[in-house]
Amino acid sequence: MSLADSDRELVVSELDREPTRAEAALFENLWSEHCAYRSSRPLLSAFDSEGERVVVGPGDDAAVVALDGETYITLGIESHNHPSYVDPFDGAATGVGGIVRDTLSMGAYPIALADSLYFGEFDDEHSKYLFEGVVEGISHYGNCIGVPTVAGSVDFHTDYEGNPLVNVACVGLTTEERLVTAEAQEPGNKLVLVGNATGRDGLGGASFASEDLAEDAETEDRPAVQVGDPYAEKLLIEANEQLVDEDLIESARDLGAAGLGGASSEMVAKADLGAHIELDRVHQREPNMNALEILLAESQERMCYEVEPDNVERVREIAERFDLGCSVIGEVTEGNYVCTVEESASGERETVVDVDAYFLGEGAPMNDLESEVPPEPEPDLPDADLTDAFDAVVSSPNTASKRWVYRQYDHEVGVRTSVGPGDDAAIMAVREAEQGLALSTGGAPNWTDAAPYEGARAVALENATNIAAKGATPLAAVDCLNGGNPEKPDVYGGFTGIVDGLAEMCETLSTPVVGGNVSLYNDSVAGPIPPTPTLAMVGAKDGYDAPPLSVAADGDLLLVGDRGLAADDVRLGGSEYLAQFDGSDRFPALPDDPAALIETLAAVADEDATLAVHDVSHGGLAVALAEMVTADAGLEVSLPGDDPAGTLFHEQPGRALIQTDSPAAVRDAFDGVAPVVELGTATDGGRLVIDAGDRTIETDAATIRERRATIERDLE
Repeated sequence: MSLADSDRELVVSELDREPTRAEAALFENLWSEHCAYRSSRPLLSAFDSEGERVVVGPGDDAAVVALDGETYITLGIESHNHPSYVDPFDGAATGVGGIVRDTLSMGAYPIALADSLYFGEFDDEHSKYLFEGVVEGISHYGNCIGVPTVAGSVDFHTDYEGNPLVNVACVGLTTEERLVTAEAQEPGNKLVLVGNATGRDGLGGASFASEDLAEDAETEDRPAVQVGDPYAEKLLIEANEQLVDEDLIESARDLGAAGLGGASSEMVAKADLGAHIELDRVHQREPNMNALEILLAESQERMCYEVEPDNVERVREIAERFDLGCSVIGEVTEGNYVCTVEESASGERETVVDVDAYFLGEGAPMNDLESEVPPEPEPDLPDADLTDAFDAVVSSPNTASKRWVYRQYDHEVGVRTSVGPGDDAAIMAVREAEQGLALSTGGAPNWTDAAPYEGARAVALENATNIAAKGATPLAAVDCLNGGNPEKPDVYGGFTGIVDGLAEMCETLSTPVVGGNVSLYNDSVAGPIPPTPTLAMVGAKDGYDAPPLSVAADGDLLLVGDRGLAADDVRLGGSEYLAQFDGSDRFPALPDDPAALIETLAAVADEDATLAVHDVSHGGLAVALAEMVTADAGLEVSLPGDDPAGTLFHEQPGRALIQTDSPAAVRDAFDGVAPVVELGTATDGGRLVIDAGDRTIETDAATIRERRATIERDLE
């Protein structure tokens, strides 16, 4: 590890001396892109993070949003991209552990996880190796700690070959009385470290996450990857609950990026305070650890608590009850952030860090980078046989069933899951508020690769449509903004586009973006990743029931929201169809009034006459129709318009298929909001018949299931 020359000059100027080795390493990590957001922070002001239900917005370990006057939810998202390339199992597992501890530090109990995963082409053996290891790591950790994984997404794209993405979101539950933040409260309060012992794993993880992956990263960067212990995390979850129940915590921060140095300095910096930490008091699992290692190790399952002196002994008792380590490592002060260690020879204490905490946390200069707007793709449409195209798109790993993934996750533990994975959105029963909490998460690399700004707008609308399809209205969102090396103008231009597009659509939907994460330098010898915004959005509804995705055996099928058909301007840009047949096109135009569309769709989904609702997006109408058919109920539909391929395969979000007993009522509800097209009717049996004018596509539920089992069939 080494501090950049320009940063060293700033540090020397501020300290009026050369930094110690520990200080230099601490500045390098806390001023890294991963921690300081030096390239992205200038852009993030585009997001609207305020709202009447927002209790805690960006800047803490997780955001807090009110469901009602008493019940709060927490919402956070993190990336563990580079570690998951180097060690897919531990990299992904510790990503889960980290976002769960972010939830704990707010005084909340974790109730749901969601994961969005991005890999190289599915038929590449290394991509499969990473995919299998990541899913195993997530399932192992989540299942062991007893937190259900209820939603997520998986995408395959050639540009992730050298740098997969692992984005994990967590939802927690708390109340106004139990709420804790990461801001230190009072000088004289003790800093207490609770959890696993500190080792040498994860050293330099923050700086490792802030640089391109080298060709030898899988071997050379292995020490920067943490090793998780989910059983210790489960004990930490329950211990944290007890500590919060007894009101023993003044503030809290989990130990993630930059380890103890990052967590403890950030706590006091938020309050413009300082701390005095005696590093040799930290309970350690390896001998002869030096000050720098103790400060920066990212060993997992550790929390730093601010505790009033009179409560320290009770905190220690609770830690011992749960078989967790506990060290009183220092106290909050009004001075600098100071770390000392006892010299073995003299027995005197040596000061290894003595800096202003606010300067350490906020002093990094922001980058002023060049940006190039990506060019709009020229239309180059393939001329594929419609039946062959239907088969190719439905069986693509991107649109195929993800059952192989989510069946490895326990999605029912905690008995809150009303709608689980495999649907448009999950629904968790928050009985404390008598509300259903809908959760949708994901991105769309084909979209944002083709058109970063419009694609990111579409990602936000797509997640909102998923939520509305279950009868819920969007409440808040968090984002994980993934990009390549921002020092490349074209890469930074694409990243700027996804920030602006996501911010614009979320504001249009009156959905505050209350927190998030930025992961840049996702660049390898294979090149940069596509600009990839992952959005985790929650919505609320009365009750816990929702219309199913699958059709019943009788009723009319309507398509709502298709702007392209209404304007006779169907665009295929970003679609799986073009990815399969090597074409290009402009990105689809989005609805004129997306907020009204989402509100209306949520209301219609909750009507008694509504039998099924399914959003139309990835894979277009072809995939949505295929997913709705069951062994007991089929569909007979006629494609509108003069372009069967465009109608079947374009991927404009903000559309939904609605099966209803009252088509007139649906038309009335959407009158003046969005176009409504009658497609056909449901039938007995499991056949899907698509009349495309001069040709007909016919298949059945069993054949569709076999085609959509691409991932299961290949990996088993």
